[in-house]
Amino acid sequence: MKKIKSLFVAVMAIALCAGFVGCSKDNDDTDTSANWVKYQNAVTANVKANKKNTRAILLVAFGSTWQQAYDAFDGTVAAYKQQFPTYDVFLSFSSAICINRAAAGENVDPRNFYAPNFWLNAFAAEGVRYDEIVVQSLQVIPGEEYTRVINYIKDFANNSNGDLDDSYLASVTLRLGVPLLQDKDTDVPEVARQLNALYKDKAAEGVVAFMGHGNPDSYDTYKANVRYTELEQALQAYSPSYFVGTVDMMGNFKTHVLQRMQAAGITGGTVWCHPLMSIDGDHGHNDMAGDDDAWDNGFEANDEGEVEDTSWKMYFQHMGYTCNDGTMIEKGLLELPTVRNVWVQHTKDAIAGEPLDFYHSKNPE
Repeated sequence: MKKIKSLFVAVMAIALCAGFVGCSKDNDDTDTSANWVKYQNAVTANVKANKKNTRAILLVAFGSTWQQAYDAFDGTVAAYKQQFPTYDVFLSFSSAICINRAAAGENVDPRNFYAPNFWLNAFAAEGVRYDEIVVQSLQVIPGEEYTRVINYIKDFANNSNGDLDDSYLASVTLRLGVPLLQDKDTDVPEVARQLNALYKDKAAEGVVAFMGHGNPDSYDTYKANVRYTELEQALQAYSPSYFVGTVDMMGNFKTHVLQRMQAAGITGGTVWCHPLMSIDGDHGHNDMAGDDDAWDNGFEANDEGEVEDTSWKMYFQHMGYTCNDGTMIEKGLLELPTVRNVWVQHTKDAIAGEPLDFYHSKNPE
């Protein structure tokens, strides 16, 4: 199974290169610069060709290389265009690895998803220059990836590369839509309400276990991992059969979900598994519903208490529960219109609120 720590190192190594967010051959600065210009020109041409309004929304997702995820993203763009007819809507990936693999055609036909800085620069290009730019984070929790979204906006607003028109930047209105579970008091209960409306029948039949991503302790920006615990508590107010675990939050792996289930007296029965991620991509298909299985007359947990190289499906199977391909609910949160509407509401709130003070961005309290 892919672990976030090694993935983060790989992402950072690639992101340090200045091309499409991929590294140039032999660290050739000329190639890197040429690629940067090439990709910026491609994005700017796209924006110019599709500009219909004076305002734009940029949706920023981490990314994926699965067709189901692409369909979810396309559906989200379509929904946003319907909800915001006076805005042009575009989609960006923040993950260097996902951008590169999508362009290479891993799992699906090749497709270009450019990083947010290219889109923001295009919005400021001569002949475009939107009056208002709304950046909507498609992250679930306000953690490490959300920080990257904020930093893209800050770099743009501060003209960090010195190649944008300062007079335009002084006049453009910038807004930021926050992640799904930004607020403990409003977002968490609303998402719990919508998930329960969708899955209360399954919770009556057995356990519904949601698998979020989470941040390792060293990257738990704003201590955002607590949102998973808060969501489990909010869901359990509807039914004690709901549980929320992660692939990378210390103390909340599938092994810890099992411990909480057993402590609640749930020692058998059906376990339905559902990704608590914006899309059902690599983690959903592999970490949750895959066939990886390290069982050898038992499991050996690592120092963090996790059983590696074993999917949630196989783990709960070996632990004596009914958990198989038929109990995998392969849907990302963007595929659930009522949950997606929470992101849409955040966009509406951003538009109705004060313009973004990019020096004091919308960080969680």
